[in-house]
Amino acid sequence: MEATRVGSAIAEGRYAFPIIEGIHLIGLAGAVGLLMLIDLRLMGLFLTQVPPRQLHRQLLPYVLGGFGLVILAGVVLLSSEATTVFASPPWPFKMAFIVLGGANALYFEFVSSRRPDALPSTGRLPVSVRGAGAASFVLWILVIVCGRLIPYITTWG
Repeated sequence: MEATRVGSAIAEGRYAFPIIEGIHLIGLAGAVGLLMLIDLRLMGLFLTQVPPRQLHRQLLPYVLGGFGLVILAGVVLLSSEATTVFASPPWPFKMAFIVLGGANALYFEFVSSRRPDALPSTGRLPVSVRGAGAASFVLWILVIVCGRLIPYITTWG
């Protein structure tokens, strides 16, 4: 990956890497920040007067757009330093947490939230919904922590 024209240009350029990393972080802040609002609502800790289905429906397009930006920028960044990133101990943990976070989101989106009693407009949400929100909240924090550790923990030894 590093030997490609894109990977080399980013690694050798003065401004490309910091600009793309900035885009990656802005997308991450938007996607995860908005997702955490949804998660906190699902856990019953924030915006309790807002119906969860309404909040979810309104914020989801922005969350998905932010994740799209994060993935695109992340792949481009990875192309410039793949050897270093793949050798870093936090990398496999970050990927595992991304997979778990995505699986949690897909299960919630296509199974849990479609149950008739899953997202009532008022009252306490079911344990499964609160658990999905808590799992999402924790998993995406772990993704961010592991991502930030990659440049600082470079070897297993």
